Amino acid sequence: MAVKVRVPTPLQKLTGNRAEVEVNGKNVGELIENLEKDFPGIKERICDDQGKVRRFINIYVNEEDVRFLKQDATPLKDGDEVSIIPAIAGGSR
Repeated sequence: MAVKVRVPTPLQKLTGNRAEVEVNGKNVGELIENLEKDFPGIKERICDDQGKVRRFINIYVNEEDVRFLKQDATPLKDGDEVSIIPAIAGGSR
């Protein structure tokens, strides 16, 4: 089952400078594992040492935040779109 993954600019060096890739996965956790197989080094940028999505990384499935779904157990189906979005902090004082 192919899922379209939107890759943020800071991680595109790991995907051969591609902003979108297609990866298989039954759920978000499996998708991340398959991303790592296809693009070594990407998982450590998305997940912490325990394998959980880092708190400053937001993952959306069809524009819905997985934190409000089933997190890494959020199911995926053919044609879904997953966006990986690093949190942005800062601003003026």
